[in-house]
Amino acid sequence: MFITNLFTRKCNHELVSPDVENAYCPDCGKLIENQWYITRCACCGVKLRTMAKNGKIYPQNKFCTNCGAKEFKVEKLEKINFIDINFAVLVKHEACEKNIYPQTTRLWQERAHEQPRLLIKYL
Repeated sequence: MFITNLFTRKCNHELVSPDVENAYCPDCGKLIENQWYITRCACCGVKLRTMAKNGKIYPQNKFCTNCGAKEFKVEKLEKINFIDINFAVLVKHEACEKNIYPQTTRLWQERAHEQPRLLIKYL
């Protein structure tokens, strides 16, 4: 695993604090959103310990410890509660930054016997 990290050069955003909703990563400069997820049993609703693997959210155990069911539900938490911290998993998601100052280019196209039209192109 260490050798693959040497060649892939993908930022893991380790310096982004988990206690904020979003922040800029000091390593790569991208805006990072911290998203908390928790899994519950689909049958009885008991909280299950959660893990993230290959971009998907799963419970750590295959079966519920309360009722033995295999199905589960994934819930996204708005804010993490200290009670849920042992069951939840943190996913650091790169947010799409909206351009604060949109750049526009305006062009006029003139034809021989028509009124000029304003064409707006967003970059």
